[in-house]
Amino acid sequence: MPTSAPPVHTGLTWHNGFHALGSDYFTPLSNQPISGTQPLASVYSGHQFGQWAGQLGDGRAILLGEANGLEVQLKGSGLTPYSRMGDGRAVLRSSIREFLCSEAMHALGIPTTRALCVTGSDDPVWREEPETAAVVTRLAPSFIRFGHFEHFSARGQLTQLKTLADYCVERYYPDCRSAQTLAANAYANLLQAVVERTALMVAHWQAVGFCHGVMNTDNMSILGLTIDYGPFQFLDAYDPGHICNHSDRGGRYAFDQQPAVAHWNLYGLAQALLPLIEDEQLALRALGRFESVYERQLHRLMCAKLGLPDHADVPRPERQTLIQDLLALLAQNQVDYSIFWRRLSHGRASGDFEPVRDLFLDRPAFDTWMLYFSELFAHTDQALAADLMLKINPKYVLRNHLGEQAIQAAKAKDFQVLADLLRVLQHPFEEHPAFDAWASFPPEWAKRISISCSS
Repeated sequence: MPTSAPPVHTGLTWHNGFHALGSDYFTPLSNQPISGTQPLASVYSGHQFGQWAGQLGDGRAILLGEANGLEVQLKGSGLTPYSRMGDGRAVLRSSIREFLCSEAMHALGIPTTRALCVTGSDDPVWREEPETAAVVTRLAPSFIRFGHFEHFSARGQLTQLKTLADYCVERYYPDCRSAQTLAANAYANLLQAVVERTALMVAHWQAVGFCHGVMNTDNMSILGLTIDYGPFQFLDAYDPGHICNHSDRGGRYAFDQQPAVAHWNLYGLAQALLPLIEDEQLALRALGRFESVYERQLHRLMCAKLGLPDHADVPRPERQTLIQDLLALLAQNQVDYSIFWRRLSHGRASGDFEPVRDLFLDRPAFDTWMLYFSELFAHTDQALAADLMLKINPKYVLRNHLGEQAIQAAKAKDFQVLADLLRVLQHPFEEHPAFDAWASFPPEWAKRISISCSS
């Protein structure tokens, strides 16, 4: 059960959140549960950095209840039965990062949990140094994770495992009961549905340049939502091997490893569900869907970023070559990922690609790629292509240094930066000329920002 709520000194609210839940759900701030509800923390287990970690659970998260199909959860509200050696609290810096990033990801069209508000406190908490406590109120249709299934399966608690799986099928995947695929095995169909949603989610991550940082199985949503924003980062210079979490010394969760790790985590889920599926071949067939769904979705997204809608079931080889050559060029020249795509979008609109060319040290190599690009798509409608590109290539992403500026201002009781940044990130494809500086290259000091799991 939660401890007493910390003293409130501010909150910043997602503007549609209360409307989505309904006004009857909320009562004035107090330390008491809402009438008729019973807050709870759930148990789960999981693999962390590839190793079985045993029992984990909601160590600092409390589920308040559900309203209008959305679960409402507090993160950082105090001790739970699963806090282990922790204090059940969250710090202001990580709470602001999660608040901003979940809303930024939603605006980018990426499946994610949502943030209703972040509430500050004057209470000190101890991490690597004394910090200020805070609580994030977050929303999702469900916070069930792969680790919930792993917990009951590892303990041989098959009745509980079946109850959980049946709940997920009936509540979130009702088509799994009637589907004619995989021998009408509802649990195999459930696995396949989660495989496909996870593949779609990770394809979105790779296309936008998002690095999660801590893809443990207990941080994987059964609904294919991005969950648990910790040491995440949007890429600055394009680096396929970028590691955003300084606790990840082996690079397990590096940017280019995310698809493989997601697939590995799905194997863990499949292993947990196998006592219900009762057919290893059906489980393997479900897992086999990951690669094709991921590759097709990523190809479509990358083509759209180039202004080339592609709805083919099989990626076109010439387009694959174009994309692969481009990504290699971006890496070799250490080109800023988001700025490149936005300048390319404006280049398609104006016909002037010189600002794009200026991003490359090896300009002859870029010229060669650009010639191939121009020849391959000479007959496309440039205006339509530019419009498509400007709607999928954001001007603004939550770079680490932007989050850091909002955090430092909030620590000084100035919440205007946070409010402005939230507003811009909720509309990342718009120009917002007053905030052009937030779409420019990161300052040199941004390279010294170090993000870890300590929140």
